[in-house]
Amino acid sequence: MLVKLVTEYSFVLSFLLLVIIAAIVNHNFFSWANVSNIFIQSCTIGLIALGMSMVISAGQIDISVGSQVAFIGGFGVLVLNQTGSVLVMLLFCAITGILIGLLNGVLITKGRMPSIIATLATMAGLRSIINHFGSGGPFTVDRAFYDQFRQIAAGGVNLGAFTIPYFMIIFIVATIIFDVVMKRTRLGKHIYAVGSNEVSARLSGVNVDRVKTATFVITGLMCGIAALLYASRTTAVAASNAAVGFELDAIAAVAIGGTAMTGGRGKIFGTFLGVLMFSIIRNILTAADVSTFLTGAISAAIIIIAVLLQNFQNRRR
Repeated sequence: MLVKLVTEYSFVLSFLLLVIIAAIVNHNFFSWANVSNIFIQSCTIGLIALGMSMVISAGQIDISVGSQVAFIGGFGVLVLNQTGSVLVMLLFCAITGILIGLLNGVLITKGRMPSIIATLATMAGLRSIINHFGSGGPFTVDRAFYDQFRQIAAGGVNLGAFTIPYFMIIFIVATIIFDVVMKRTRLGKHIYAVGSNEVSARLSGVNVDRVKTATFVITGLMCGIAALLYASRTTAVAASNAAVGFELDAIAAVAIGGTAMTGGRGKIFGTFLGVLMFSIIRNILTAADVSTFLTGAISAAIIIIAVLLQNFQNRRR
């Protein structure tokens, strides 16, 4: 019983262990300023990882999310500069993300392309287009809208002595919504069914193509929202390197959170903790004066370890 409990909730134990290490390295770790900063750093990747949880649970993969954020964010900044409206930019980002997700879904379901190939093509195409229009440089928010737009990333809700950042609220609310969808709705059950056994799901009356497409559309929507938040935080979206590596971080967060990389099992709360763990790792690296360039290597190592542990658990089952 104890072994099963430890196995099923290893991501929680890993999170607690990491928090203890972080508190030892950084004596100000539990200060509200540091905690809120961790959530601000986590939000953008977190939204993408939530969508990625759905995709992976359905037995698919999406490696285009970083290019989606750069593409949508770059053109979103142009929309903001032309209209002066954050709402119009939000609508543009959301609709564009949905359309890109729909394109991925159609390529996979109707074109019968493996998801890794379809999203690889999308990744290359989107990055190429945004580089072309931006000449590899940044899309910068005009000064006239700078303060208003920056407030999304810098602002929050005041509760006495504390200010809860908007990013923290967005990430937590999105996690709750995704958790409810995956646990309580027909779509969530169908996603797990498709990821477990696509043939059985199809024979059971599940519209497999629709379910797969839905996961990519939702992920595209989350990339659109993440692109707006990313642009708000940086106020400039560099065409050549914006959001590079986001796909690796998102996949690693999903893996370490307990979602089966082969599909069929997922833990939204695990993904939530997985994203926070990466921000805490960056926090530890900064406090220990270690190069943050090692984050990519850490992400790769975590993916390898998480998948090996999943394979070991599957053999035990």
